[in-house]
Amino acid sequence: MFAAVGGFVVFIIIAIVILLILSTCIRVVPQAQALVVERLGAYQGTYGVGIHFLIPFIDRVAKKVNLKEQVEDFPPQPVITKDNVTMQIDTVVFFYITDPKLYAYGVERPLLAIENLTATTLRNIIGDLELDQTLTSRETINAKMQESLDIATDPWGIKVTRVELKNIIPPSAIQEAMEKQMKAERERRESILRAEGEKRSMILVAEGNKESAVLNAEAEKEAAILRAEAEKEKKIKEAQGQAEAIRSVQQATADGIRFIKEAGADNAVLQLKSLEAFQAAANGKANKIIIPSDIQGIAGMVKSIAEIAAKDEGAE
Repeated sequence: MFAAVGGFVVFIIIAIVILLILSTCIRVVPQAQALVVERLGAYQGTYGVGIHFLIPFIDRVAKKVNLKEQVEDFPPQPVITKDNVTMQIDTVVFFYITDPKLYAYGVERPLLAIENLTATTLRNIIGDLELDQTLTSRETINAKMQESLDIATDPWGIKVTRVELKNIIPPSAIQEAMEKQMKAERERRESILRAEGEKRSMILVAEGNKESAVLNAEAEKEAAILRAEAEKEKKIKEAQGQAEAIRSVQQATADGIRFIKEAGADNAVLQLKSLEAFQAAANGKANKIIIPSDIQGIAGMVKSIAEIAAKDEGAE
């Protein structure tokens, strides 16, 4: 009985060992990864996405390779410009692996190799540029870095897609000088903008005054036209009134003459009417009145008749 139990335990142990060995021989490769497999120490092949079986104790995975695009942010590196200014520049490199075999066997510690290659290439490029060119030529430096690194890393199965200068840190003295220069430039631009604003304001005020003067002149012109038209209308009304009065007087005179003619008045009556007219004129505001000679005779005759009539009344 103990022998049977011992045999069962051994069987279970052997089964577990076999399962463990089989589990190490079955490999599932996910998306965007690859396995570099060696057989007895020699390169066997590169396994892509899917399930793969390895021969126990003969095949082994030499390197697991990530095929995604990777980003490495390298620390600042001291570089010297053409005009002997030392500055710190840190770079960011974007790359991906094109050949897992070359990546596994091309260079030891590929990331460290890329970092050193980046620092060397950066020093070579910045050494041909002055400080001002370095600060204003980031795109040019990025393009040269990407081209140089891509060529250098191609034998390692690496494709460099982009290189960016993250920070350019000049010495503190130069930073202070640059800040002062930027401050002076801002003040200059502010002065220019203020002068342009004042000029524009003066132009607007002048245009407003001009418009106001034009409007005042037009208003004065309209008022003068209205006053002239009112004066003209007044004179026309006065002339019409005078003409109407003259027509009324003439009509009344004509009617009086016609009435006298229709009544058959003789010369004595006409002369008396003339005397009455001069009497009415004498009651007016005239200072001098010229009386015709025939009217004067009639007046004397009337006076004599009046005196004779007065004497007769006294005798009675």
